[in-house]
Amino acid sequence: MTAKSLTSQLGFQRDWIWRGWRIRYTYLRSKSNPTTPSENSPSPMIFLHGFGASIGHWRYSLQELSQSHTVYALDLLGFGASQKAIASYDTSLWADLVHDFWLTFIGEPTILVGNSVGSLVALVAAAQYPEMTKGVVAISLPDPVAQTEAVPGWMLPVVEAIQNTVASPPVLRSLFYIVRHRSLVRFWAKLAYENREKVNDELVDILATPATDRGAARAFSILFKVMGSSRLGPGVKSLLPRVNVPILLLWGKQDRLIPISFANPSKYLQYNSNIKFVQLERGGHCPQDECPELVHREILDWIASFSG
Repeated sequence: MTAKSLTSQLGFQRDWIWRGWRIRYTYLRSKSNPTTPSENSPSPMIFLHGFGASIGHWRYSLQELSQSHTVYALDLLGFGASQKAIASYDTSLWADLVHDFWLTFIGEPTILVGNSVGSLVALVAAAQYPEMTKGVVAISLPDPVAQTEAVPGWMLPVVEAIQNTVASPPVLRSLFYIVRHRSLVRFWAKLAYENREKVNDELVDILATPATDRGAARAFSILFKVMGSSRLGPGVKSLLPRVNVPILLLWGKQDRLIPISFANPSKYLQYNSNIKFVQLERGGHCPQDECPELVHREILDWIASFSG
């Protein structure tokens, strides 16, 4: 697929200034009712990408789900075509971004759809701003607090020493210039995808291009220190009881980044009775891009189950 056709797939891209920072977003009006929404119209949807990704990771979802819903997607601050800012990154900051975007452009209860870290942001936004949320779709939901707690106490000093060494600015900048190479981007994508044939040049462009932006190395250094630690935000166990809307939890059976056997997502059902958990027979960590037809079917069936 050419760059031109990808751009058309992603809808109407715009820049929006939030707290002085440039944010890239896109939207597509519902093709079933594009100009006259009513109380009976399907809820709008906001798509939130994972670490190192962007609105391009929703290329299939934006096209397919806009057949029935008005859809939006954001490049979270620090990612994609949004500004690579010096900021105190965490899920609460990104949830504030999502909420302010909703206030500015939508203003009616919305379905939040996230992949990986984006699904954690969606949960935080739903917990902090219940008025904006009609439902949450969490695809490959990480839990940084649980991952930290899984480290034995006697290992914590060792882990912290390694993290402090790796997280020093000179090391991180050197690491950034290594990991942004297209060959390494392709390597990591193949770990995240079950079907390696899905890791094509277009996907590598989506993942690698933002790393060439001004300030990308600086933002990477800040983000690296936060990701995978409890500083990222509250854990799933504390968030789920605070979310009072339907939740669809989707997990690819072949997820190698957060294996379903390690995450044990079925345990989340004890914290919230509104969860529907579906284990997808195909797909890795990013099934919305790898096997979108399975993900879209589950999302639409789930929406139909609670919408009038």
